[in-house]
Order: sequence, then structure tokens, then C-alpha cells
Amino acid sequence: MKVFITGASSGIGEALAHEYAKRHKNSNAIIGLASRRSEHLQKLQQSLENNYNIQCAVYPLDVRDHSALAAAAEDFMQKHGAPDVVIANAGVSSGTLTEQQQDIAAFQAVMDINVLGLVHTFQPFISAMREAGKGQLVGIASVAGVRGLPGAGAYSASKAAAIAYLESLRVEMLHHNITVTTIAPGYIRTPMTDINTYRMPFLMDADIAAHKFVNAIENKRRFIVIPWQMGWVARLMRFIPPVLWDLLAKNAPHKPRIKVEQ
Repeated sequence: MKVFITGASSGIGEALAHEYAKRHKNSNAIIGLASRRSEHLQKLQQSLENNYNIQCAVYPLDVRDHSALAAAAEDFMQKHGAPDVVIANAGVSSGTLTEQQQDIAAFQAVMDINVLGLVHTFQPFISAMREAGKGQLVGIASVAGVRGLPGAGAYSASKAAAIAYLESLRVEMLHHNITVTTIAPGYIRTPMTDINTYRMPFLMDADIAAHKFVNAIENKRRFIVIPWQMGWVARLMRFIPPVLWDLLAKNAPHKPRIKVEQ
């Protein structure tokens, strides 16, 4: 098993790395770990290799940098061959208000990381997967992409774009026997949600979520919302008329506005 994961240094990405390592303990599995925080990646690499006796390849990078991802993909494939699974997990979230000029930079960063980051992650691997005649591309979206949430215009828009992009990619890849899986999580306990000051229904620990994510990936699900309760919420959200949605969402709590790392 060869897996490449972005956003691997914390949260869902770190939990996914542990889940794959656990499932392929004492094997020839290779896990590629990519993230901006090199010190966290080094610690994760040591933990996985020492506890599960597998091999890791570490790539400190920013998913906004296509050249860096292309170089990482080339290095990974030269040493280990085409991956079985590539998981574009890197993402950021920040409360944003269009009326605030200083939030324009946050809009740009959120869109670049959450949408273009998917493209940058997948593109360098597709040719090798096509040649191998197999492979799986996994994008981590969000229930927030189903309807626009007040105070989260950038995040909601980025995840809606991610869902649509992944659907387009899924159909494109059918010709090449490459599977595309979209995972739309609800609230997962990570540093991204730790800053939220409002109630988060069906909040799930990252390790439990990772177990469910990998099950969905192994079953080659096309689209899945996790946890399942949020799946029903998402279905309801899709069909609420705009007038009623406006009334329901008007006074919803806003995500804190924080500076997004540029």
C-alpha cells in the first residue's frame, strides 16, 4: 500500500496517517506525508515508523506551491512507484466578512488552499496512475459546501467548489480506471474546530473519523458525508427553499475571524 497525504501534520491528516499505519503495520507500506510544518512532520514520521514499523516519506511544502508538490510527487514515485491512494486533505478555515477589506487576503488564501490545493495535489500523480491503470484520488470537502453559511463565505464557497470540482474529476477519471472519492465531514475535533465558540452537533474525534474515512476510501465510495447524521442534515439543507434558509441561517453563530497564514 502506497498512500500520499497532504495536510498531514495535524488534525484529520495526522489521524489518517495513523489509521493507514495501523492497518498496514509491519508491512511494506509507504506513507507520503506533506505539510507546511516540517517539525510536526518529523515527529509524525518517527512515531509511525517506530510504532508501526512502516516507511514514511516526508515533504515539507505548501499546497499552494504547485512546483513543490510536483517535485514531491516525482521524488515519491521515483522511489516507490505510483501511489495507490492520494488524499488531498490540506485545508484552512476562517470566518470572513465581505464588508471587511482586510478579509480579502483571507478569501484568497482559503480559496487557494482549499480548491487549487486539490488540483496541485492530484495533477502530478495522474499520468502515473493512468499508466498503471489504477489509483484513487480522495478530496476532503465539507458539509459547509452544501449551503452558504453566514460569516463563512470563503470557507463555504471553497468547499462548494471542491465538491463540484471533485465530481467533474470523478467523471473524467472513469476513462482511466482511477477512482475519485469525495468525503464531506461534519464537525471533527481538530485544531480547526477548537477555536469555534458555538455548539457543534455530532462532533466526532479525529481518530474515529479517520477510521470511517479509510473505510469509505477502501470501499471506493463516490461521495460520503461523515458522520452519517450530518448526511441527513446535508440532505435537508439541499432542499430548504432560499426564503426559509435565509430565516433559519440569519442569526446563526459566526466562525471567529482569524488571520490565515499567507
